Amino acid sequence: MTASHVILCINCGSSSLKFALYQLADDEQLVASGEVDRIGIPGTRIKMLDGSGATLREGPFEFSRLDEILGAIFAGLEQFHLPRPVAVGHRIVHGGPDHTAPELVTPALLAALREVVPFVPLHLPGAIAAIEAISARFPKLPQVVCFDTSFHRTMPEIATRFPMPRELWEVGVRRYGFHGLSYEYIVSVLGGQARGRLVIAHLGNGASLAAVRDGKSVDTTMGFTPTGGFMMGTRSGDLDPGVILYLLREKGYDASQLDEAVNRAAGLLGVSAVSSDMRTLKESRDPRAELARQMFCYQLRKQIGAMATVLEGIDTLVFTGGIGEHDADVRWEVCRGLRHLGIEIDRQRNATNGDPISSAGSQCMVRVIPTNEDLVIVRYTSAIMSSAETTKGPS
Repeated sequence: MTASHVILCINCGSSSLKFALYQLADDEQLVASGEVDRIGIPGTRIKMLDGSGATLREGPFEFSRLDEILGAIFAGLEQFHLPRPVAVGHRIVHGGPDHTAPELVTPALLAALREVVPFVPLHLPGAIAAIEAISARFPKLPQVVCFDTSFHRTMPEIATRFPMPRELWEVGVRRYGFHGLSYEYIVSVLGGQARGRLVIAHLGNGASLAAVRDGKSVDTTMGFTPTGGFMMGTRSGDLDPGVILYLLREKGYDASQLDEAVNRAAGLLGVSAVSSDMRTLKESRDPRAELARQMFCYQLRKQIGAMATVLEGIDTLVFTGGIGEHDADVRWEVCRGLRHLGIEIDRQRNATNGDPISSAGSQCMVRVIPTNEDLVIVRYTSAIMSSAETTKGPS
């Protein structure tokens, strides 16, 4: 690629789309970012910011179809005199057992991704639709996919296998792990400090932990899908399989009802019956809201202990994601029960979201680091495009 080039990062969910435009020259400069909410349902809205965080556009959005929305985003970049991207990078939650590294989009890859949709039906259809919509409008614009599972490909078989019949392993039923782009960014920020025994807590509406030794993933809490692990905003996390069997046999649940129960109606929302948002729960006087927050902290504390056991100790604990970066009460509640692991945090530094938040006497460094998955995608997209140009050679 040229010495100065522009890459658009797309992160497409089931009913939302986030985007970020970066210009790469001597450094990595955020030019614009934004989000479109409520895609496909009434009340679609857009928010677009420039690189300094100033609002360029905010409010109702007249487009509701994904192809129209993406076309309007490109038109908006031109309207605000922002540089046109020379490539697009996509966050893809799952690549299945055969796709474990960033790739240039091809018809064969798209066909392979469609086959993986049953693994994560909540996440992949929107991402595939975004790729196809961009290809239809801009057929010559290169696109690159970056998988959230890639970071965890270093996990040993003992961590990735489920205790299930061997034939299920052969067809790809195993622990994949997710939030890998976030974990990879944190490791890059830590640099030399990532050597040793590291536990990273990515805490947002979706939440997971990774046990990292010398910069490589050795275990994680999420499993075959992003539903596994500890409780999240609307996801149950790990369940006794007998619960699923009971709901099927005795309550007559079908697949759609099970999906609703474990992915959209569970977690913080299910326990509190108030909200899936930690800030809302903190402000609520409903005792069920406080119970939900306490359960989240309890399960998180328990899983940090498990990851530390896998690593045979812990040198660094990192909090990231929306909850991890901003909810001091959650961090305090979790860490106050981990003194046996040498974890002690400074109450004042923790209250101000400082970094680090560990006390002077803590044997384990505790840090708060904002994540940036977009930047990881941009870097991979740039590297793959540069490699493609080198392979192609001069025209």
